[in-house]
Amino acid sequence: MGGGAARATLALALLLIAAGPAPTQRELRNAEHARAADLAAQRAAAAAAKAAADRQQALADQRVATAAKLRDAEDALAAASTKVADLVRQRADAEKRLAARAAELAPVLPVIERLSLYPAETLLAVPMPPEQAVRGVLVLSGLTHTLERDAAALRAEQANVTRLQAEVNAALPGLAQAQAEQAQLAQSLDAQIAEAARDRQTAEDAATEAERRAATDAARADSIRAAIARIEAERRAAETAARAKQAAESQRQEALAQPPPGIAGAHGQLTAPVAGSIVRAFGDRTDAGPASGVSYQAPSNARVIAPCRGQVEFSGPFRSFGLLMILNCGGGYHFVLSGLARLDAQVGQTVRAGEPVGVMPGWDPQNPAANRPTLYMELRKDGVPVNPAPFLRARS
Repeated sequence: MGGGAARATLALALLLIAAGPAPTQRELRNAEHARAADLAAQRAAAAAAKAAADRQQALADQRVATAAKLRDAEDALAAASTKVADLVRQRADAEKRLAARAAELAPVLPVIERLSLYPAETLLAVPMPPEQAVRGVLVLSGLTHTLERDAAALRAEQANVTRLQAEVNAALPGLAQAQAEQAQLAQSLDAQIAEAARDRQTAEDAATEAERRAATDAARADSIRAAIARIEAERRAAETAARAKQAAESQRQEALAQPPPGIAGAHGQLTAPVAGSIVRAFGDRTDAGPASGVSYQAPSNARVIAPCRGQVEFSGPFRSFGLLMILNCGGGYHFVLSGLARLDAQVGQTVRAGEPVGVMPGWDPQNPAANRPTLYMELRKDGVPVNPAPFLRARS
């Protein structure tokens, strides 16, 4: 054996001694099989991660589409609710007028009844000179005409109440249909939101399992890499692939975490956050001064959507605002939404424009005393309230 070969043999021996007892052939085969399985698992994990990302995108698209259909149903519900509420209010006002007229006529109803049954006897019941009797007849004639007018007005009010009640009854089936359509679409949307939440939880569980498996693989590789050159090469290849995957995932997460470029150029392109009508516009006079936001009267249980793509920076109760959400749209723009009954987006979550983020309270349009749900929205630029109207798409 030449000097070079001897030195190589000695170096290998020293390496094996330093690494510990030499592995057996069975250990080598087991290590090779384990490494091959790990590489296959890593490739499968990468494919599964891509499939999960694609699925999340598809689910987000589905939620946005369903929310758009639900908005149409809620617009119809808002119109039906407003019609019923207006009719109920008109009926209540007519009933008040009817009760007032009836109260005015109540004291003279016995006299009217007696006059109608016994006109002559009523006049003769009180002895009086002939000229006074004539004046009494004239006064009685005028009073009769006045009472007749009042009675006619009373009958008209009664007819008006009956007509309004008939119109309320005729409008109720449309309201019920709109409520049913809203409930059906809302149920579908709730199922999609729950499915997305389950997917996120599954992805988090899978990531935890992948970290545990990677730690186990690293421990196994560390125990034999000094002795097995081929497995060492496979380990380096696996690490390279893992780093590439991790870098790609990090870039994807950074892209999601980065705030969007802002809405400065989105004039007339953003959708209003809820169905219904504006009851207070930006700058309207209030007890506290000009309004710094916009207030929407919404239909019962209406869905609230994200006006822009952005990241949720706050989601929860806040002082007297109730449930409140702050959405960072990028470029220094933030949307503030309050008055919700339920929040469906968490802090740190990135949502798309048009994606549902919460639900408004319920409301009974047949109850005149019930408060209609109101969503308050502010748009802030670098912390200062600005008018959101130029950014919102005109309602059809």
